[in-house]
Amino acid sequence: MSINVILPELGENITGGTVTAILVNVGDTVDLEQPLLELETDKAVVEVPSSEAGVVAEINAKEGEKLNVGEIVVVLNGAASNSSVPDVSKEEVAPEPEAPTSPEPAAASEPDESPPVSRPVVSKEELPPPAGKTVRAAPSVRKLAREIGVDISVVSPEAPGGRISAEDVKKHAKQILTSTAGPSGGAATVTSLPLPDFSKYGSVRHEEMSQVRKMTMESMTRSWTTIPHVTQNDKADVTELEKFRKQKGKQIQAAGAKLTATAILVKVLAEALKRFPEFNSSIDPAKEEIVFKEYYHVGVAVDTPAGLLVPNIKDVDQKNLVDISLELMGLSERARERKTKLAELQGTCMTITNLGGIGGTSFTPIVNAPEVAILGVSRSAMEPVYIDGEFQPRMMMPMSLSYDHRVIDGANAARFLRWICEVLEQPLTLFLD
Repeated sequence: MSINVILPELGENITGGTVTAILVNVGDTVDLEQPLLELETDKAVVEVPSSEAGVVAEINAKEGEKLNVGEIVVVLNGAASNSSVPDVSKEEVAPEPEAPTSPEPAAASEPDESPPVSRPVVSKEELPPPAGKTVRAAPSVRKLAREIGVDISVVSPEAPGGRISAEDVKKHAKQILTSTAGPSGGAATVTSLPLPDFSKYGSVRHEEMSQVRKMTMESMTRSWTTIPHVTQNDKADVTELEKFRKQKGKQIQAAGAKLTATAILVKVLAEALKRFPEFNSSIDPAKEEIVFKEYYHVGVAVDTPAGLLVPNIKDVDQKNLVDISLELMGLSERARERKTKLAELQGTCMTITNLGGIGGTSFTPIVNAPEVAILGVSRSAMEPVYIDGEFQPRMMMPMSLSYDHRVIDGANAARFLRWICEVLEQPLTLFLD
């Protein structure tokens, strides 16, 4: 019996990766969850495990080749004919009546014809609006078009009378996404003006982007072009927090980790997400829904030689500072060694990016879709603060909160960031709610 092992889902906005190593040969017997190959994604190099046990009959991947989610990685010969695993090859020859006319594995191997649906990115240059066209649409429909990046003047209405409906806008967005998807079936190809010949002005050298950098470019472009960003800045007085960190640092050091400002921020952010649920959500413009999450997985951006990786700590609300510090140290080490686990990259609710160790007074972090906010931290510095009629030296931490204005209003963003600052300044604030 033949069993097709396909490339599983790799995480939000990850449609595939490049094969860096094949770990099995034809004729090998593999167990359930045994690694079959190594794949480089935009986040890390991950091992792809086998979803079944059996004997390798065919390998459908080569080193250096790109694989997309849903494509067949290997074909196994099962150990028993009465296995509960369906015979995919038989289903392809004689599908059941309710099955699609094109077998699922075959469709997955042709991502250009059936790319995964994600938030659309529309190019107005490709579809210029007809001259003098009158657009008939309700205000709510026009708002939907603006939110998902569709030029409503080029949408074709299906209902008699020429009035554009919400369904017309959604259908048009899906068509644009399909027609503009790149070779990998991912985000729409980024178009830009051609570069001048820089070699005319002096010596230059060309270096191919790493896979991490390529995928970062696609991900950040998609996030920036589909999310209306706003950034709220504030400062937290962390004078007392620094004293606490130094006093309790030895206790956590004895456990094998280090108590950092990032570890404390991870815990505080999880508590903030509980009190401000709109920050722990994702927006689905096509369905006009907001998905609220009831778990608290906080991502931490890690600077590595290969680029920025964002693993996350799961269920932060259920962990103490010792647990978080130990886990944060392990995540950072694995990220720098390109050994991040696949599960560590999936399910992030909100991300922290801390540049305080490098410097700066503020910056505008880009929200990583489908998240709706990101917290940036800059270097703390001693500043004079006017307290009780006199200036006192206080350690101030600058923070920058970027958020998706479709979901989060400015007043709530200011409250969210101020609440975080107040908890950092006085932890007993936690007990006021």
